[in-house]
Parts: sequence; structure tokens; C-alpha cells
Amino acid sequence: MQPLIIPPAKTKFIVITGGVISGLGKGVAAAAIGKLLSSNGKIIPMKLDGYLNVDPGTMNPLEHGEVFVLDDKGEVDMDFGHYERFLGINCKSKWNLTMGKVFDFVRQKERRGDYLGKTVQFIPHVTNAIKEKIFEVANEEDADIMMIEVGGTVGDLENELYIEAVRQLKNAVGEKNIAYIHMTYVPIPGNVKEQKSKPTQQSVNLLRQRGIQPDIIIGRCAQLLDDSIKERISIFCDVPKEAVITGLDVDNVYRIPLVFRDEGILTILNRKLQLLAPEKMEQWEYLVHQMDHAEKEITLAICGKYTKLEDSYASVIEAIRHASAHLGVKTKVKWIETTEIENGNVSPAHALEGIDAMIVPGGFGSRGIEGKIRAIQYAREHGIPYLGLCYGMQLATIEYARSMCNMPNANTTEVNPVTPYPIIDLLPEQNGITEKGATMRLGGHDVLVKAGTHAEKMFGPLTRLRFRHRYEVNPTFISELEKKGLVFSGKAPEREIMQIMELPTEKHPFFMGTQAHPELSSRLEQPSPFFVELIRSASHRKK
Repeated sequence: MQPLIIPPAKTKFIVITGGVISGLGKGVAAAAIGKLLSSNGKIIPMKLDGYLNVDPGTMNPLEHGEVFVLDDKGEVDMDFGHYERFLGINCKSKWNLTMGKVFDFVRQKERRGDYLGKTVQFIPHVTNAIKEKIFEVANEEDADIMMIEVGGTVGDLENELYIEAVRQLKNAVGEKNIAYIHMTYVPIPGNVKEQKSKPTQQSVNLLRQRGIQPDIIIGRCAQLLDDSIKERISIFCDVPKEAVITGLDVDNVYRIPLVFRDEGILTILNRKLQLLAPEKMEQWEYLVHQMDHAEKEITLAICGKYTKLEDSYASVIEAIRHASAHLGVKTKVKWIETTEIENGNVSPAHALEGIDAMIVPGGFGSRGIEGKIRAIQYAREHGIPYLGLCYGMQLATIEYARSMCNMPNANTTEVNPVTPYPIIDLLPEQNGITEKGATMRLGGHDVLVKAGTHAEKMFGPLTRLRFRHRYEVNPTFISELEKKGLVFSGKAPEREIMQIMELPTEKHPFFMGTQAHPELSSRLEQPSPFFVELIRSASHRKK
């Protein structure tokens, strides 16, 4: 057997596990802790997911939430959105380890004969493979701190191998170089109205049965944990009282680093890992204050078909928050299920009543698209600031072709393969592809921006955006659309793939679409210009 890759001597490891229930916000917690420690060196986040999919790229957003696309073309778990937004870094697909990837890696090693004919077993071979992947990332990135989030909850069958692997990390890297953080749930039952520690005790017991003693416990709760509950958790879970931290329910996730800071988590980690991380949160704190105390308010509609699960559009919501904070505006989001417009249950005028701006986000398939097109037409004709993202740009182009270019049956071949006006068609390289996973046009691509356009004012002559699509604006119809006033202000450098579309400002206060997903690269401290300009225009319109 080949020896394990050894981690750099300088690297510290922080492992975050969860218990009691899923959905506690381990990803946000990991990102928040990383933000607090970021002045101490290079923070590299890693997520260990238990599902057997190679990546979440083929999963239904209603089941798994948003698929986050990285600059390197990787389709990864949505927690990577939190990592990038909090840490201000571009993550890599290798940092998302799924059990599907692990088993495939082990199978390849077995086929090559790396195990020298031995019987391949979960322990040590699979757990060694997990550690090897962790150490490989630490070495390649020259990481000062590795933030490792274990997906799921302790006791789940699907993450048992990860739990065992991270338990073994302590022996590999040394006790002074690793900290274990366990996140649990502290309920407040309505009939007694007091914080209860029993779920946390039981969850920590499950973790200790697997050989891990947490150094810090984060109790997710609707209120700050009181001294008595911290004392009780401390006694029963064998951690110092000051290491019991509140994971407070907040309506603004960007407050979480400040909550953790005030609870003393930075002091504990500095002491445990022998770090000297100072606090550098001035700009962050200012922007959070802007979010919480903005006086101006606008209402923005998101017209989609996954509105029952807002996580499907998590990055869009965050990009709205980033832009709003920088503009000192409070943006209220109104969700519009476009199937209701399509079915005639509600008119576009009624659905968009009181709306100051509108977004049609990305998506796939035919359900609800006629409702979206009718809503887009209303926004265009009534001067409502509009931003179309990916599918939202494609549908805006179809609407313009129908309404302004005398192409009444214009459509996308994704919905109507025999449309006489295939305004949106399959990218040529997509023909003949049969596999679904990782086959779209993905990741970061440069965009050439046309001179004299709104896009040029926003980006200059060149920008880089992230993409996830199979279809494009059909080059056959570009000239016709432009003759009627539509402007394609951004394109691929060496191909006629239209990346940004707009109407001139003399025709509409703000009407733009992009084939990209700019929400994926928006950060609190550096918001996407698309969202800034949309909300700025909406704020002016509100006046």
C-alpha cells in the first residue's frame, strides 16, 4: 500500500460535526469561524458529503437545494457559497469530497493494484483514502488552517466513515494541531419555555462513542444560551463552560461571525491551536449594520418555479443582500410562482403590483415559462427594473422576439424542438451528449464587453463570470434582434456566444440579462455589479 500523503507541519485542522437535527447551519458556522480566523493565514474549507452522487449537479433543487458552481467548473454543495462569500476566496471542486468520489477513488486504486492484493475494507482503506484527500488539499494549497465540515448528523449511517477518518486525524497531526467543534440544537419547548440540554447531551454522547471529544460545542438556539444551560452542558459533555457557544438564530447570517466573536470562540481557538489571530472585522461590522438599519426600502420580485424551497435560489438572495448593504437599502423579496400566471389564476399586473424590481433566475424545463415570459413583458413595458439570470436572459430574449420582432411563436428548443423561431438553441458542443453530470458549459469564462453600453460602465472592456448552461441565444437571430433595438453587450472572446443582453437606458431604466450566474461570485465585501445596478435603479424608481 502506498503511504499516506503527510500534511504540512504548519497546518492546523478544525473539524465541524453536527448533531440532533439536520439543517443547523454548519456551513455558515464553518464560514463564520473561518472569517474570524482569516487574518491568521490561508483558510481552506473542505466539505465531506455522505451521498453517493459524485457531485450535486444532477440533483433536484427541491431536494438538495442550490447547486453551487465554482470558477474551476466544479458543481458542489451550496455550503461552498457560504465559504466563498465569507472568506472572499475562489474554492476548488477538490475541496468538496462526496462518498461517491471516495468510493470511485478507492475502486481505481484497487484496479491499479495499489493495495497489493489485500482485501479492500472500509477501515483502513476507505478511511485512509479520505485522509489522503484531506492531506492532498492541505499540501497543494499550503493551508494554514483547514476547516473541515462533516455533512449530516452524528449517527447517520452515511457519514460514519467520515467521522472515523476525522477521529484518526488527531493521531496523524497531533493534538495541538486539531480542534473539534460540535454543533447541536438547544430547543425551547413552548409548554415550559426554558432551554433544554438533553438533545445536546445525547448528541455529544454519540460523538464520544465514536472516539471524538469536542473541544467546543455550539448550541443552536433562538436565544443566547444562559449561564445555567452552559454550565449543564459543560458538566455532562466534559467541556469548559466558556467553550459552550451560542449559535444564535438570526435573520442576517452575516451577523454570525460577530455573535461567535462576542461569545469568545476566537480566544478558545487561539489557545487550543496556539494561534495569534487578531480581530479584523471593521468593514464587515459596518456592512452588517447597514443591512440591519437601512431606512430606504424596496420590494423585489423573484419569479421562479422552485419558490417553495428558497434554498433553490440561495445565492440570488445573498447577492441581493450584498448589493443592498452597499447601497444602504432594505430589499424585501416577494416570491412569485409563475405557474399561477401561466394558468391564468393571476395576471402579471396583479402579481407585480407594488414591485420596484424583478429577477427571473436560472432554471430548466417548460413548467412556468409562459408565466415568466408574460411577467417579463409586463416589466419591460412598464419600466420595472429587470435582471434575467441564465434562463431569465433566454426568456427575455424570447419575449422580445415575440413582441418586437414579429416572431409570435419564438421559443427555446428545450421547450419546443420544432418552433419556427428557435431563438434559444442547444450549444453545438452539447449535441450528442448523453450523460447529465458535469457536461454543461460550466465555470468561469471571460466575457468581452461592448463599448458604449451599460455593461461597459459596470465592468469595463472585460470581465469574468460563472456559467452553467446547455442552451444559448441562437446566432442566426442576433442581427434581427439587434435591428429592433436589443443590445448584446457581452460575448465570449472567440465565439459568438452572447453572454450579456440589455436595452439602452433611453428605452428602459434598467433591463439586463446575462447567460451567467453573477450571484455565484457576489460577496458581502464585493457585491455583483448586476445586483448593485438593479437595486440602485429600483431605489431611484421608488423615489
